This record gives sequence, C-alpha cells and structure tokens, in this order.
Amino acid sequence: MSKLTFSRLREAVAGDAVAMRSRLTLQPAGGDGDKVFPPSYAVDGQPDHRYAVEERRIGDSEDVSVTVLLDSVASQANRAELALLEGWERGELSFPVPYVDFSHDDGLTDYDKLTVLEAPHRLADAIFRDSLLDGTLFRFSDVGRAITDATPRDATEMYRYSPTSLLFGLWDSTGPRGGLGSKFQRQYVSEIVGFDAVIGKKVGSRIDPLQIEKVATDDRAFNTADSDEVWTFDEERAEKDRKGKPVFASRGGASGEAGQPSKINHGNVVPSIDRQAGGVTISTAVQTTVISLAGLRRLRFKGFELPAEAAARTAVAALGVAAVAYQYEVDFDLRSRCLLLPAHAPRIELLARDGSAAEAIEVDRETAAKLLAESVAYADDMGIPWVVDEIRLQPAPKLLELIRRSRKVAVAEPMEA
Repeated sequence: MSKLTFSRLREAVAGDAVAMRSRLTLQPAGGDGDKVFPPSYAVDGQPDHRYAVEERRIGDSEDVSVTVLLDSVASQANRAELALLEGWERGELSFPVPYVDFSHDDGLTDYDKLTVLEAPHRLADAIFRDSLLDGTLFRFSDVGRAITDATPRDATEMYRYSPTSLLFGLWDSTGPRGGLGSKFQRQYVSEIVGFDAVIGKKVGSRIDPLQIEKVATDDRAFNTADSDEVWTFDEERAEKDRKGKPVFASRGGASGEAGQPSKINHGNVVPSIDRQAGGVTISTAVQTTVISLAGLRRLRFKGFELPAEAAARTAVAALGVAAVAYQYEVDFDLRSRCLLLPAHAPRIELLARDGSAAEAIEVDRETAAKLLAESVAYADDMGIPWVVDEIRLQPAPKLLELIRRSRKVAVAEPMEA
C-alpha cells in the first residue's frame, strides 16, 4: 500500500475522487466481553437518559446489527480539532489559529487561552464575538468584518483566517445577520459506532463509615446562605425563602426527604440496579470518517482562477488528512470506562464517482504534516496564502463580568448529581 502524496491528493481534490474515507476498527481495551460506556441522552425531553441504540443493515445481506453510538459526529469533530491543536502547539502543523487570551485576568487564568479549535461555534462563537481585537469588538474589526462577509461563494477570507472552520463547518447565527448568517457545510464527518450491542446493568451503593442515618424531624438540617458552610442546624443562620422561612437542606443529588443526611451527602445509599445505563458489550466498534471532496469543490474563492481555488481546497483537504492521522495518535479514550484500542493503523480510501474499487493509501502523522506543509506552500505560490501573523483577541470587560457572575451563582448553587 502506497503512502498519500501531495500530487495524488491534489489530483483527488481537483476532481479525481468524490471523497476520502477512513474506517478504523476498534476494540474495548479490556478485551472481548468487557463493557464500554456510551454517552447518554435525554429521551424526547424527558429527565431520564438512554443510550442511542438502533438497528443498522450491514452490507447487501439481510443481516441487521443492533448498534450503539459511542461517539457522535459533533463529538468526533471536537476530538479531531483538539488533535490538530496538539499538532499546532507542538509546532508540527502550521495553520491560522485565532484565540482569545484570558491569561492576563487574575481571576480567570485557569482558562489561559481559548482557540478557534475549542470554541463550540468556531470563529462564529459568541466568545469571539464578545472579545476585542486590537481594542475593537471582533465583529467591528477588519478581520471580523471579513469573516462576517464570507460565504461558500466567496470563502477567501474564512480560508485565510480560519481554514479549519471550512473543514468542520460553521453557521454564523450569532453575527449581525442572525439566522441568515453564512453557513459553511461540514466537510469532515466522523462517528464511532459499536456493533451487536447488548445493554448491561449498573449497580450502585454506599456505606457511610460514620453510620449516619435519618435524623428526627425536629433535627433536620437547613441550607445556609454561606456557600462555604453549606448547611446548619441553626435556624437563625439558615437560608430564608421569600416568606422568611428557613430552607431545609436540599443540596446534592441523593433522594430522600429534605433536611435529611442524604441531602447533605451523608448516610448510606441503598444498593440499586440501573437497567438503562449499565454500559454495553459489543462485538466490535468502527470509526467511520468521510471527508467530502465534492463539498470542498463547491467552495469558491472570488477573484482567483481555478488553479488557485483548487490549491486552497487541497490545503483544507490536507487539514482533514492531518485530523485523521493525529486523532489516531492521541488515542481513543472517549470517556470514563470507554477506552478503545485500534486494530490497525489508519488508512485512507479514495472514492471514485464511478463506483469502482476504492484506492487504499497509508497515512501517518509525519506524512500528514508533510502533506499540509506542501499544500500550504503550493497555495501560497498560487497567490492565496494563509495569514501567518498571530490573531490574538482579549475578552471584553462585559464578557469577563459575565463569567464572574456565572461562577458566583455556580458556587452558591451546586449542580445536582
């Protein structure tokens, strides 16, 4: 199997292929029969949660497999972005990465900086909207206006400042045009699915070493207004409701009567069985990634001839190849109790429009980094370069104040488990 070269990638993007596909077989780290834990989702707006289980037909046969979603398209995109970010931070990959710098605010240094690869809506995110570039609100800066005006029919400025937004998609719904803001279709689509899924059971219990059980009705605990103290038996120090009555303790997620030890995270937890969220066993898992070259070819770059447009599209495709290679390198530890191991190295298949057999090509981190560098240099030679200068924003004072107020509430009202 040959390795992917710049010339082959350029031919594919120019029209030789419709898409690039990667299918990676994965297995639970614990081996056959070990459970993995998928993400859970609210069901039709109800408070209970379930796994995303469905039936899928396999191939041309009548066989149907019960599958479970282990990592969604959106989650996979975020992981691919973080893999690219790691390559960028190492200096192995070079591309524009605008970011908001929080490191100079004494109360928020834990954020350090937040990049376009971490913001949920990428460069159109409200975090960027509510930050300053050279002292000007981002949307009113030259860069911000260029981003606002970018469309799939003229993606030049988005390409120059944030090419990853063209790869992973962007909807500028929080900008000046609201819901009519530009939409860039996601060209990188990936998900991880487990096959032959069987849902297991989860058990839970807790023995309190202090043997604290119920207290008398007259001894029930109260919430306190002081978040550091959490609770008290003293009614005078208790938090008061609108009618001035003391509020019985209700912090924490344990069931039970308000004011009882379970509400302040003391006491035993009765052994129980959860039949809906006990993980799953699977025969195998597969990560399927598709990079749409047909979609990339719909991106236009106003003022440039076709060869330059093709060069820009090739550079974005090279970012997609790097995302596949680098995500493999950062492993598949999806969440607690969901570590998957790949059964083979990543490879990319070039899919022709005539339905002929896919052309399989090897790809690794070094090859991907070289491909990206060659693609960027070629586009630069064709007169359509990326912006190499640092794009550093600072959070606007109102954004900092919003964060502080939100944190204050979060401390006073901890989330229920």
